[in-house]
Amino acid sequence: MEPTFSLELPDDVVSVRDWVHEFARDVVRPAAAEWDEREETPWPIIEEAAKVGLYTPELFAQMAGESSGIGLITVFEELFWGDAGIALSILATGLAAAALASNGTPQQIGDWLPAMFGTPGDTKVAAFCSSEPGAGSDVGAVRTRAVYDEAADEWVLNGTKTWATNGGIANVHVVVASVYPDLGTRGQASFIVPPGTRGLSQGQKFKKHGIRASHTAEVVLDNVRIPGELVLGGREKFEQRMARAKEGQRTASQAAMATFERTRPFVGAMALGVARAAYEYALDYACQREQFGRKIGEFQAVAFKLADMKARIDATRMLVWRAGWMHRNNKAFTSAEGSMAKLYASETAVYVTDEAIQILGGNGYTRDYPVERMHRDAKIFTIFEGTSEIQRLVIGRALTGLPIR
Repeated sequence: MEPTFSLELPDDVVSVRDWVHEFARDVVRPAAAEWDEREETPWPIIEEAAKVGLYTPELFAQMAGESSGIGLITVFEELFWGDAGIALSILATGLAAAALASNGTPQQIGDWLPAMFGTPGDTKVAAFCSSEPGAGSDVGAVRTRAVYDEAADEWVLNGTKTWATNGGIANVHVVVASVYPDLGTRGQASFIVPPGTRGLSQGQKFKKHGIRASHTAEVVLDNVRIPGELVLGGREKFEQRMARAKEGQRTASQAAMATFERTRPFVGAMALGVARAAYEYALDYACQREQFGRKIGEFQAVAFKLADMKARIDATRMLVWRAGWMHRNNKAFTSAEGSMAKLYASETAVYVTDEAIQILGGNGYTRDYPVERMHRDAKIFTIFEGTSEIQRLVIGRALTGLPIR
């Protein structure tokens, strides 16, 4: 009789996971320190990923659509095991692609998904622009404004986005804006801004604590005009959403929040990859380093650290896999399981990388050893796509049904 429950990965997922692991080991890791120091987008690595078929919309679609729901999650974990900054440069296009895939019309997906990735030899990236100087966790406070010019059948966008991964260097930008179709009626929508659109420019490029190989910048929109058809989801869906807003109903899911909910398990997988990399390095170090005539791994204080690190990593993987499986099988996140995965994974990454430095001692605090970089990279996971505090708020509301503030 066939078992009804199994944690074994399908053969096709294992094959892709191992292939991505080899790329992370052979291509990403050797370049990690260099691009962290340069604080630049690692275009040669992205190009290499495109050449081998790792940076393509087809792979994303294939792995996102496989039956277990864990395929794409394993891709994220392995790449971030290689290096978080480079991995984010390779995979950040997926956030804009997820917004397009989950909210766009078939025509929009067909037209714009290939443009987000480009082709080998001419690789491109995409950016999802939601956060603003006064609207980070509070997506409802977005001030970037979209006004419809009926005579020209164009949308006119004005505002400033911040903390946008690939912002300003992207071929395609997906921009969240507040829309006022008439006085007193306010809603939100996302818009596709094509390459070369006048009025879109890069503002400040941020110098960051970690993930420094990933480009993060402001995006300035100054009377940006785009065709009316480029509202994400199409005009009919947009008008239905605005009608609900006019009647005072809460929309089922704003475009930005729908995108974040879809991607939170993948952020958990990113953090998991970094945590695992730091743990493995600390484990190897503890089994080789000698002090007082013994391997430091023989000391209970070090062994207990490794035990706690490994236990939290494995528990994280179960939360992330569960969220991925639930999403793939259309199971409702009734207890905010996506947020649980992201919360626990991000805080595990910070904990594990901190303990890895402690195990390495003075060596761990230097840039000669990779756990220092991993520690800097880990912190972002408790911040972006919803801070740990916001995840707890989401989970608390889901559990109690109360309007927790």
